[in-house]
Amino acid sequence: MTKLKVLIVDDSAFMRLLISDLISDDVELGVIGSAINGLEAKEKVVELQPDVVILDLNMEEYDGLYAVKTIMAVRPTPILILSSVGNTDLQPVFEALKNGAVDYINKPSRNKSKMREIRAELVQKIKSTARAKPQKISDYQNDISAIVTKTRRSNYDIIAIGASTGGPSAIERILKVIPGDFDIPIVICQHMPKAFILPFVHRLNSLTKLNVMAAAKDMQPQLGNVMFCPGHANLVFNETGGVAKVDFTDKVFREYNNPSINAMMLSVAKIFKHRAVGVILTGMGKDGLEGMKAIYDEGGYTITQNRETSIIYGMPKVVMDAGLSKASLDINEIGNYLVKEL
Repeated sequence: MTKLKVLIVDDSAFMRLLISDLISDDVELGVIGSAINGLEAKEKVVELQPDVVILDLNMEEYDGLYAVKTIMAVRPTPILILSSVGNTDLQPVFEALKNGAVDYINKPSRNKSKMREIRAELVQKIKSTARAKPQKISDYQNDISAIVTKTRRSNYDIIAIGASTGGPSAIERILKVIPGDFDIPIVICQHMPKAFILPFVHRLNSLTKLNVMAAAKDMQPQLGNVMFCPGHANLVFNETGGVAKVDFTDKVFREYNNPSINAMMLSVAKIFKHRAVGVILTGMGKDGLEGMKAIYDEGGYTITQNRETSIIYGMPKVVMDAGLSKASLDINEIGNYLVKEL
């Protein structure tokens, strides 16, 4: 069996050894080298050509963000962020994802011995990250930032967006081009630890003219608002007196839980029927397939991110393969399409 080649980047010699030890027992993984800062990481990527890079963000001189930007410029390589910085400030993590990193995992901040408790998650994320198609930094800088305008009333009452790995940067690119007076409420389910949701919501509020918020019980979809599934349970919509309101369910969804894209989209299809839009972005697995089918079957509109711009073409692919996508679009096109075509 050919092992995945792993490069470990951390300024702590102890941490480099510990990470290597944690993953060395897995028959699918092989550590081929290490680096102590972002500059050496770039050089080792060019020299060793790893399949995946495990990268700390907080390093002296040349930090992790420098590494992400330069690696994406010289040899795009799947990068998994493993850093304690996210325990206190998640903005550097989001910047790394925006600039090409694939996924992230929090490093225990105080007790290094607790690293062994995240071994299973670390190994799984290394393998999934290695499957990603990294984007060149120039692709990320080619943002379509103009705010488009809309003069006619939409035929739809809600847009439900689902995303997983690679989703944060994709969501940013969509919301940045949508005007603040957009006449369709938006609800988003991003596979993300619940502790990450509020910082991501705050970040999006600084990037978009829309009002972005974490959804709460009994909240109603409103024009100009973007509601995020908060992650402590699966978000659903219930209807009372002809008014759709946010609720939560403890029902377990096989593909993914807390938050589940299927839970959100199935309830959207049930209540909004043909006036619903479903959008599936980059991510691994099949979450969202059932929900998109329900929206499609009700006569709603369904959109998938295309293969070329998906970090991981998993969730969009299963929707496409099932014949449930009415439009497969470049991530740079989706925001404008929602505003001008729907």
